[in-house]
Amino acid sequence: MSIVNLGTKKAQLEKVLADYGTLLVGFSGGVDSTLLIAVAREVLGEKAVAATFASPLQPRREIQAAIDMAQKLDVAHSIVTTEAITPRELISNSRNRCYICKKHIAEKLLDIAHELGIDTIAHGANLDDLDDFRPGFQAAREAGMVAPLMDAGFTKADIRALSKEMGLETWDKPAMACLATRIPYDTPITPETLNKIDQAETAVLSEGFSTCRVRCHDACARIELPPPELDRMLEKSCRDSIVGLLRKIGFLHVAVDLEGYGQGRMNRS
Repeated sequence: MSIVNLGTKKAQLEKVLADYGTLLVGFSGGVDSTLLIAVAREVLGEKAVAATFASPLQPRREIQAAIDMAQKLDVAHSIVTTEAITPRELISNSRNRCYICKKHIAEKLLDIAHELGIDTIAHGANLDDLDDFRPGFQAAREAGMVAPLMDAGFTKADIRALSKEMGLETWDKPAMACLATRIPYDTPITPETLNKIDQAETAVLSEGFSTCRVRCHDACARIELPPPELDRMLEKSCRDSIVGLLRKIGFLHVAVDLEGYGQGRMNRS
């Protein structure tokens, strides 16, 4: 995308954001919400605030990344912390899981917004998100959440291009989703399983891979990696290291998905 087009896209986003007097952004620290809060900070100043939901469903490394990024952007930042899997309806891991979770998060964000006297809450959805199964969108709409990036016509490629132009270090950050997306639907979600997945992904990433998903199938860990990085996983030294680490974490079997990493893989069912 040319610099001229990037300028036009940013102007469109700024116009959307200018219509909000105050804004609370649901902030994960990922590429989408980072661009959203960064531009909102430019447009609305201190009237743009970020909030991050921290629970066993979020990788610990991502929560810390969100805290660090909010500090770098000089944005007021609230952390909503819970040590339990809430609401409890999430534990059954139904196909409506994302709706239940998003509704709960939206309610918490509304509480923060009310306390701070903020009129509008936003999330970082973009046009590409419409291509996948996203029941959380319904919950967001019901809660009155807005999607400025979507309203301004941003795709993921647009977001990455503008983020790079603005010097945001998240411009090439891999996509991330909550840890529950690593567990097949209708398999109960437990803190122990989430912790195993979080540790396993951290272990794989420590070997230098750019991103990964560790899908949990009972005692089997199915690792998804970007296709160009699959060959390195199969090198004996790397393979032995990761198998050893994941066995220590509690997985009895370690497998590599030959298709490589793909968003929404668990939605095939």
